[in-house]
Amino acid sequence: MEIDMVFAGMPVTNLAGAVDWYTRLMGRGPDIPVNDTEVMWQCAQSAFVYVVLDPEHAGGSVVSVSVPDLDAAVAEAAARGVLAAAIEHVGAAGRRATCTDPDGNRVALIQINQ
Repeated sequence: MEIDMVFAGMPVTNLAGAVDWYTRLMGRGPDIPVNDTEVMWQCAQSAFVYVVLDPEHAGGSVVSVSVPDLDAAVAEAAARGVLAAAIEHVGAAGRRATCTDPDGNRVALIQINQ
């Protein structure tokens, strides 16, 4: 199977509140306002995180995004008011710090050991 793109969805109960939170996490507003109930951030050339108004499914999503410098990413997010859990080692693979949006969806910032 060949995969060209990845879209990771984060269902939320309050779109405006979620847009505010994800804007602070990403450091910029949405790249694509899809419609009245969905927006997207392009995280890499072929990777997108979308936030969608879907109260019935809100709060159970998990997405991991790889960053080149985890310490810097955590500090930048914190400066914008988004706090992450403590940085933890993930075996020999790398490190991660998890941020949780207002609905309980988790965004893990990861730095992979090369």
